[in-house]
Amino acid sequence: MFSLRGISTRIASKRSLFTIRPHLVLRGYATSQDVSTLLLVEHKDKSIASSTLNAFTAASKLGNNITALVAGEDPEHVALEVSKINIVSKVLVAKDKVYEHGLAEVYAPLLTSAQKQLKFTHLVASHSAFGKNIMPRVAALLDVAQVSDVSDIVSPDTFIRPIYAGNAIAKVKSKDPIKVLTIRGTAFPPVPVGEQTGVSPEAAPESEKPALTEWVSEELQKSDRPELGAATKVVSGGRALKSRENFDKLIFSLADSIGAAVGGSRAAVDSGYCDNAIQVGQTGKVVAPEFYLAIGISGAIQHIAGMKDSKVIAAINSDPDAPIFQISDYGLVADLFTAVPELTEKLKK
Repeated sequence: MFSLRGISTRIASKRSLFTIRPHLVLRGYATSQDVSTLLLVEHKDKSIASSTLNAFTAASKLGNNITALVAGEDPEHVALEVSKINIVSKVLVAKDKVYEHGLAEVYAPLLTSAQKQLKFTHLVASHSAFGKNIMPRVAALLDVAQVSDVSDIVSPDTFIRPIYAGNAIAKVKSKDPIKVLTIRGTAFPPVPVGEQTGVSPEAAPESEKPALTEWVSEELQKSDRPELGAATKVVSGGRALKSRENFDKLIFSLADSIGAAVGGSRAAVDSGYCDNAIQVGQTGKVVAPEFYLAIGISGAIQHIAGMKDSKVIAAINSDPDAPIFQISDYGLVADLFTAVPELTEKLKK
């Protein structure tokens, strides 16, 4: 249940037509407990996910008592890396094959068990597919309201988050005794990982391991290109490319010439031009690179929500009235089938 306490509207910069700031209050129970945070570590191939490093920075704004939870079939190496992060007070390790593939059905009982036994006030994860899959189930088991996609932390019970595809910013005050949060990685810098090993990892509390689901298989596409969520340069293509062949030929070639990651609009994904793993937008990945180049993308709100925090935005589109130009630092009105090959050749030289 929430109440709307006031709305103010102002004209914002070229990156947004307006901003609405509602004040939402989630009704629950107050707590006087000292803040203690449990942060769920996402990892793959024995490396900490970049979004988790951003989440650590956010967690540090809640308080100094931060416990990291690392789970997996062989989590020891990642746990050792996490222990090198200066702000981490304790590292809990849950070693079991059932945790290897990030199934929410086994991770959620693990987090709730740790919270109930160790009395954490805040449970935190990154707002990635991993975190978004697990944390709502955790909140439901604890019977509290989750606060999603947090972009700033005002106090231990007050948070800033985007709503309406980023066109409005909400300040949310939660009075639940336990706060369950997912963190927008692009809103916080990554925490540095030191050289010296810090706290010694210890075993996480035991929990149920429901056999509700079974991991069958996965198909991964390996690429030497930068990972989309962590790349400093991104080249994205839209529906105007007209075919998958054109997308592969023009977008991937241009991206390779500058060492950029490749993204795509939802329209391009729905049309089959590129895989949904590289979709940028409200229902895809949120990116904030140093440079973002949008090619043949009109600039629908859904797409802008996923890239508007980029430091420099450039766009190529044949329509001079395309909304993408309203948020672009640089724009080129041209036929992409002429402009992109020419640009790629110049960059290769």
